[in-house]
Amino acid sequence: MKRTSWSSGLSVSADGVGVVAHAGSVGLRLLAERTGLTGELSAAMARRSFVPVHDRGQVLSDVAVMLADGGEAIADIDVLRHQGGVLGPVASPPTVWRALDEVTPARARKIAAARARVRRRVWSLIPGGLPASKVAGSDLGQVVVLDVDATIVIAHSEKEQAAPTFKRTFGFHPLGVWCDNTSEFLAAKLRTGRAGSNTAVDHIEVLAAAIAQVPGTHRKDLLVRSDGAGASHDLLDWLTAQGKVRGRRVEYSVGFALTEQVRGAIVLVPKQTWTPAVDADGGVREGGHVAELTGLIDADLLATWPEGMRVIVRRERPHPGAQLSLFEEADGWRYQAFVTNTAVGQLAFLEARHRAHARVEDRIRHAKDSGLGRFPSREFGINQTWLLLTGIAADLIAWTRLLALTGEAKPLAACEPKALRYRFLHVPARLTHAARRRRLRIPRSWPWAAAIVAVFANIAAIPRHP
Repeated sequence: MKRTSWSSGLSVSADGVGVVAHAGSVGLRLLAERTGLTGELSAAMARRSFVPVHDRGQVLSDVAVMLADGGEAIADIDVLRHQGGVLGPVASPPTVWRALDEVTPARARKIAAARARVRRRVWSLIPGGLPASKVAGSDLGQVVVLDVDATIVIAHSEKEQAAPTFKRTFGFHPLGVWCDNTSEFLAAKLRTGRAGSNTAVDHIEVLAAAIAQVPGTHRKDLLVRSDGAGASHDLLDWLTAQGKVRGRRVEYSVGFALTEQVRGAIVLVPKQTWTPAVDADGGVREGGHVAELTGLIDADLLATWPEGMRVIVRRERPHPGAQLSLFEEADGWRYQAFVTNTAVGQLAFLEARHRAHARVEDRIRHAKDSGLGRFPSREFGINQTWLLLTGIAADLIAWTRLLALTGEAKPLAACEPKALRYRFLHVPARLTHAARRRRLRIPRSWPWAAAIVAVFANIAAIPRHP
């Protein structure tokens, strides 16, 4: 039998013309333009008597597109430069370096204000309104959920303010806030590797910046979730004060340490008081129970915390291999506690609502796939700007999902950012010219060709921001 290899006669040459790689990223750039993001960034970066060859707002927008597309270094901007036939002139890597270096603290504040204005417009365009946060088979209605968490970013070389971390690694310890309703990356702060996990002043700073990003009409009912790093007197006092602002309700759900007082209260819980916990679908969580400890903790101790704070504990049988404390080994249960100022609702639902904070780990993972995984410069200031643009890149992906992955484009709606790149952003296309018009031609055989065309049509249908 004669066997013919698929590679017979195959050769490779670098003389192709009219081909555009990563053609889907053109859609992200178009989205940034349609929503007014690029124009707002340009206004934020404008300087008197300085007219650069490459508009600085466009440069920042292009870097955000590059990060959303999977770029990991400033040199990866050359992928967009390859698309010059569609995008026009794109800044070179040295120009990108200069643009990042020009983002002073004052301009960073202007960029934050610009993002808030664009976000207000985007939320007003979402079909069906702002998505509700899902908890235990139901939703939280109009509540805007803010998840705060920190993560370690490894540095493989000596960079400014990189330092040993509490995990015995070396790098940075940025803190960020994500909107659970939309998956947007609202605010972040780049911190040295030595930064503490429960530094209240950092939590307050990023949460204040995140709340400022929420459009005013949606700022009336907020829920802030955090793991045990947020269980500080200063932060909970600040959140309580925010809830007293006229026309605003701020609730919190924050992990709480199993202190000696908490362990003593757990021992006092009657057996019949434990109620079944619920899982993510709203069904009974096998082997899990919840109980409230507020009335069992010393009143003088509770008085040092904000008024209205409730302490709730969950217990469950540990997974094989799980490490238990000496207290937990006594009865074989694993315990986790959290505090909240929500006055009503079943304990099982409040516990499931708190446990949904774990979704922030997915947001962090996605961000690390879109720029947060490494910082490009030895200079701390440039890395701060890189983190800012990582947030904008996450917003572009979220806005694409909210505004463009509808109708015929819905087959792409369930994709995580990495899959969205594989199927949409990295699709190749041929660029043709006819009748003074340019046309991107997606390969007919591409499995998601129809959906991709629909994405571009949906983005083009967004009213152009003046």
